[in-house]
Amino acid sequence: MKLQHALAVLVLGAAVLPLATRAADSDADRRHPAVYVKDSVVTTKIKTKLAAEKMNSLANITVDTERGGAVKLGGTAHRQEDADRALSIARDTEGVKSVSSTIVVKQDD
Repeated sequence: MKLQHALAVLVLGAAVLPLATRAADSDADRRHPAVYVKDSVVTTKIKTKLAAEKMNSLANITVDTERGGAVKLGGTAHRQEDADRALSIARDTEGVKSVSSTIVVKQDD
């Protein structure tokens, strides 16, 4: 009887495990790899353009691309013009659908 009970629990557990695993995956961000790669390419393009500007302030700006072209800029800039330039570069980059910015201007004393 104990063997039948143990076997029943084992079979039931094996049947429920895939459902529990699937439920956990639904909460995680499991976008298609092609979308992730496309977003990474957009981020790389923007960072390359920022580096080409050769302004020290632009080195402190972070770039993150999510959800098929939604770009988020962050970090700090020495002047408002630098922050505006980074925003313009991001908007003019191929594959960008929208740009939001939390860049903080910190002027040197």
